[in-house]
Parts: sequence; C-alpha cells; structure tokens
Amino acid sequence: MTSTTKTAKTKIEVRKDGKSRFWVVPKDGGAEQGPFETKKQATDAKATLAKGEPMPEATATKTKTKTTKPAKAKKIKPAKEKKLSAIDAAAQVLAGSKTAMNCKELVEAMAAKSLWTSPGGKTPHATLYSAIIREIALKGKDSRFVKKDRRQFAAKS
Repeated sequence: MTSTTKTAKTKIEVRKDGKSRFWVVPKDGGAEQGPFETKKQATDAKATLAKGEPMPEATATKTKTKTTKPAKAKKIKPAKEKKLSAIDAAAQVLAGSKTAMNCKELVEAMAAKSLWTSPGGKTPHATLYSAIIREIALKGKDSRFVKKDRRQFAAKS
C-alpha cells in the first residue's frame, strides 16, 4: 500500500509499507530515509530534505526487533467420559428387549438402567420419537430401528 505526497519544488514522496512504517523516498534515485513510526515524522523529514539540509539520523526511528517468547506448554486435560445420547441409549435398550416399545417406555427403561436421563425437558419421549423417525427416514435400511406398530419401535435384527 503506497501513500504518496508530492511537492511542486522537489520530487520527494512519503510511502507507507506493509508494516505501517513510513519512508521518505526521493524521486531522483537518492537513498530512502526511514523508517518513521508516524506520518508526521516522515513529512517533517521530507521538509528537511526539500530545503536541501541533510537529515539528522536521530529523526529516523530504528526498527524494533521482536523478541520471541517461548511457546507455552498446553495443559493436557483428562478425557471426559462421553455420555450416551438418548437415541443411542434407546438403541441399547431395544437391542436387549425382545418386544417393541413406545417412546415413554423407552425413556423409563433408559432411566432405570442409568443409561440416559432427561436434562429437565418436559417431553423427552416426543424428542426421542422425533429422533427415531428421523433416523429411519434418513438411513432407511441402515437404520438401527424398525417401526413395528403405531408408535412402537424395535431394534433391527
């Protein structure tokens, strides 16, 4: 990105580089001066050069060298025990059951076996029903569930 300021008398311009530093560059091929931290410092140096006076070295700022910090070691967290989802727990319950069950019975059985408990929802059976129907519709023959009767599901054998 280049920002150019030109004067009528001399052919000197102020340029901004990609690191947001400013440089004073003569058009006649002279040596560039800088870097400067602010545009004001660069334009002051440009005015000094335009008068024909040599620019004092104290005006130009030195580029700062960055010191690299050592990388922090990441803390290793112990792996959390992954909880079963409602649909995975229902698949386990139905796999162990020989009869088809409706979703209210499934929710009660999952809670009794401590596989899954509702996080406080009012209708976990409706959510489970929706998830099972969605899996049957999406996966078709590859689904873990089969619909036996109205609102009755069994594990696919």
